[in-house]
Amino acid sequence: MTTAMEPRFEARVQKVYYRAHPHLAMSSVTADDILDRFRRVGAFLEGHFRLTSGLHSPGYLQSALVLQHPVEAEACGRAIAERVRGLDVQAVLSPALGGIVIGQEVGRALGVRAIFAERQDGKLTLRRGFTLIAGERVLVVEDVVTTGGSTRETIEVARAAGARVVGAASLIDRSGGNQGLDVPYEALVPISLPTYQPDACPLCAQGLAVVKPGSRL
Repeated sequence: MTTAMEPRFEARVQKVYYRAHPHLAMSSVTADDILDRFRRVGAFLEGHFRLTSGLHSPGYLQSALVLQHPVEAEACGRAIAERVRGLDVQAVLSPALGGIVIGQEVGRALGVRAIFAERQDGKLTLRRGFTLIAGERVLVVEDVVTTGGSTRETIEVARAAGARVVGAASLIDRSGGNQGLDVPYEALVPISLPTYQPDACPLCAQGLAVVKPGSRL
């Protein structure tokens, strides 16, 4: 039985995902298509969550539960790629950890390399021998954007390496259109879920335990 103190999953049991034909792409994907994929694997959560941004929310989208299925990851990557193809992207850069899988699939669909930045001493940086070429046209790809903070930080990593950031993209935009990005931005799903500062969170005021399903590295 679900209690008020624990998150509620829209699907309690994660089913083995269907084996879709690899060429059944989502060239005309809609936001409802993507949300349906989240619901079918129990990745649309309700409860009391502390987001990566530090904000609290009654809703959380756990992209990893969708992206663990290669057919779904590939389809989502192709859908993003179709929206940014006109940007003439030469490399995809994602922040670890959440952006790695979808970044790889977008890179695959665009036929370009996909690399990621990770935290060292609390700061995003290129490691593992990853480099960007001066002037290289880079697309920053995330799974979920809430405040846009990690996307902006990843953009700065690329610019510090001398690359040209031509755009950013994500599976989910829950910012309400307030990402504050200075590059063109595409999201497969714009969704409005309330967020609260921790010191003004009504869920905290109700005494509901907070869960942190995602974390910064």
